[in-house]
Amino acid sequence: MKLKNILYSMMMGTAVLTGTTSCVSDLDQYPHTETTSKDVYTSLANYEAVLGKIYAAMVTSGQGKGGDNKDMESVLNNGSGFDYMRMFINMQECGTDEFASTWLTGEQTTGLTYLSWDANDAWVSDMYYRIYYNIALCNEFLRNANSASFSGADAEKMKEYKAEVRFMRALFYYHALDFYRNIPMVTENDPVGSFIPPRYTPQQTFDYIESELKDCVGDMLPASTCPYGQASQGAAYTLLAKLYLNSEVYTGVAKYAECKEACEKVMNMGYSLESDYSKLFNADNDKRTNEIIFALPVSAEHTVSWGSSTYLVCGQLSMSNANQNVADFGATSGWSEFRLRPEFVDKFTQTDIDGGGDKRCKFFTNGQSKDVTTMTDETTGYLSEKWSNLKDDGTTASNTADAGVETDFPLFRLADVYLMYAECVVRLHNDWDNWAGGSDATDPTVIASRKQGAIYWINQLRERSNASDVWASNFADDDAFLQFILDERARELYHEGYRRTDLIRFGEFTTNKYIWQWKGGTHDGQAVDSKYNIYPIPNTELTANPNLHNDNY
Repeated sequence: MKLKNILYSMMMGTAVLTGTTSCVSDLDQYPHTETTSKDVYTSLANYEAVLGKIYAAMVTSGQGKGGDNKDMESVLNNGSGFDYMRMFINMQECGTDEFASTWLTGEQTTGLTYLSWDANDAWVSDMYYRIYYNIALCNEFLRNANSASFSGADAEKMKEYKAEVRFMRALFYYHALDFYRNIPMVTENDPVGSFIPPRYTPQQTFDYIESELKDCVGDMLPASTCPYGQASQGAAYTLLAKLYLNSEVYTGVAKYAECKEACEKVMNMGYSLESDYSKLFNADNDKRTNEIIFALPVSAEHTVSWGSSTYLVCGQLSMSNANQNVADFGATSGWSEFRLRPEFVDKFTQTDIDGGGDKRCKFFTNGQSKDVTTMTDETTGYLSEKWSNLKDDGTTASNTADAGVETDFPLFRLADVYLMYAECVVRLHNDWDNWAGGSDATDPTVIASRKQGAIYWINQLRERSNASDVWASNFADDDAFLQFILDERARELYHEGYRRTDLIRFGEFTTNKYIWQWKGGTHDGQAVDSKYNIYPIPNTELTANPNLHNDNY
């Protein structure tokens, strides 16, 4: 089974954390801890259980199957809420060219889809509170772990666990920074109960995340020995690279040299590209640890939910188009949750779409129009077929109607690191493709020189997917090459939760620099107010915490 070691104890972790008092502001939204902490944090095994809960809280929304015995109060899904990753995916994809959401009213995605949300939006609110629920789990773990007394091997293991929890908290704060910018800050050093967290500026939060990652990475396990599903040093440096890549957006200060350095650390850890792109997204993708740096395990036995990769597998498939056989993707039924907008489709050629070119182009077109004439008509817009619940041998991994999928979510991949590195090379005005040492592409000296540029790494991805190589001569200047890299990120990483952040970094999410269908709520698309580069703090939180306020909302 893919749920190894610490993650097997996850269900115990969910049990021991149920039903105690709030750590910060809104009492209905945060995990309750203080009445049972003295009973929970008594052994290494119990700490392992809580660590398992922290990981599982990204792919489940409650202690029971499919979100039963919910973790927190929610607005979405008739009060039952959704898991962290389903909300994260929608927050990152719904308003972009990669998603055309079907059930605008039923799923309450109108605001996200048309870039028209406000501080009462259900997704904006539930995502915010889920992030801080997870942060509070981390704080409570660390609050107890810092005063715990272990010796010998147990003490060494606790050092690793504390580092992992600090990494996970940094990840959650990174998402909070990316979504909401000016956010409340609370750590294990703050009092439990009536404490009202201060409002941190983006620079303060950036500095905190950077410091935490640099401080904890040395105590995390290297990629070569880290058990599957746990965060390794590779995950920490990948997150640090992401933080630096977007530093100019968050703080106004570019840190592309630092991003490039963090990428190099990951690239020197022994990871390699998976030869078959499609196997990164099937039910045996736990075997792809050569490329997947940090995965969120999903199990039809242990972590059943209707979000995370179940949402992606079933949500991409049609519930009414008889031309598509959902069993070909290991699904019991399709949900028709989302389709593709035509501007994203156009990043591939017709040859790609017909199956003769780029293997990353996995679209279903039979019975689907390319034009999204009506957002709520599931037959308008091509369908993605990127995700699958089939094993390598072609058999179905699970009954998706009863237990969801067995496909893990690859949160960090080496391909993203290659693309971040390439982008930094260009933004730093470094040589795109230096052939020092000759013209023989197989010469080790030439390869070593080319690896310092951008073209080499981009072509590694394109060759893996049967796409043609690109060369420096294809691009007139840095701006043209950067636009290509943004498009390449879409081709490589679509439906993995990157698109909104990428478009913002390139100045294309809200502006007229790039228009896609239904951007801003009109068929032909339009620019929107720049305030939509940032989600607002929910109004319920503004009421609970007088230190907070929204700019422009």
